[in-house]
Amino acid sequence: MATNRRAKLYEDLSMASRRYLASYVLFNQAIADHLGLHPTDVQFLSLLTAAPAPLTVKEIAEMTSLTTGSATRLVDRLERGGYVERTPDRADRRRVLVTSVPDRLDRVTAVWDDLGESWQALLDDHTDEELEVITRHMTRAHDLSHAQMRSLRSKPKAD
Repeated sequence: MATNRRAKLYEDLSMASRRYLASYVLFNQAIADHLGLHPTDVQFLSLLTAAPAPLTVKEIAEMTSLTTGSATRLVDRLERGGYVERTPDRADRRRVLVTSVPDRLDRVTAVWDDLGESWQALLDDHTDEELEVITRHMTRAHDLSHAQMRSLRSKPKAD
């Protein structure tokens, strides 16, 4: 049974998490608006910078927890914008590989870099141990979010 202090900590964390998530969604929307992109496109491009290239649409779907249809539409939009290219897989002609276009991706990276100093200053206030806790929490939250997305997608849509 949770103590009163622990219950209060859970309540405070829940409210802080909601505010953080909402602010991040709105922040992502502002970046997308600035770049003339869809918010999902911005997040995928962020993931793409750290991903092994090239990727198939199926791998993109798995990476983003999108359906393959949604991942295809994502790639379509980014290809039209010049951010990615599709090329046939030389080893398997049935597969299409998606690679980033570095010059266009630099445009997105420049926006992140411009804003990065403020985020770095925020992190500089934490000890190494605190950064380890934050990193562990965010990694576990990422994994839980992806598991919950898979679970939601396996259920009938709510009316």
